[in-house]
Amino acid sequence: MSAAPARSARGRRPGAPDTRAEVLAAARESFAGKGFRGTTIRAVAAAAGVDPALVHHYFGTKDDLFLAALELPVDPREVLAPVVALGPDGAGERFLRTFLSVWDDPEMQVRLLAVVRSVLSEGGASLLKEGFIPVVVGPVLAQLVADRPEVRVPLVASQVVGLIVTRYVVALPPMATMPADELVARMGPVLQHYLTGDLP
Repeated sequence: MSAAPARSARGRRPGAPDTRAEVLAAARESFAGKGFRGTTIRAVAAAAGVDPALVHHYFGTKDDLFLAALELPVDPREVLAPVVALGPDGAGERFLRTFLSVWDDPEMQVRLLAVVRSVLSEGGASLLKEGFIPVVVGPVLAQLVADRPEVRVPLVASQVVGLIVTRYVVALPPMATMPADELVARMGPVLQHYLTGDLP
């Protein structure tokens, strides 16, 4: 019978100058290598040499740890809370206007682009598919959809991801220079249809 694995020490490891940073580094490596579903709080804690309770203390849930590992400058759940609070009517335009207000801010845009490029270069497909869309964006948008969230949320996500790529990553004309109000007028109804309109 094999010996039981040694338990991680509780609290801060002796001599560790920044345990929180080490936990975050372990989480980033795990999410990038194993995806969202393949990462566990226990495994991250073991890689960082701490007790899982300390990971929860620093970051809360696995969802919160995932967001921290992405190093997003804002929490999308908090940013979109006012959009959700006003209900489904007009949510497409409100969502897009809120999205653009964050992304069109020059300082915020630099930081968000760094996150996007990092994700795309580190197995980002699985992180988007398994983590960011279903865990972060999905539950928020699900509060606005009329029905069939499993169809509607990916449809909205496709428009948002496409907008990020065309307007900010590759700066494709005229998307890159189109005024926010014009984008809202053109794309808002599309998002609204995906949220609440009739789907075949």
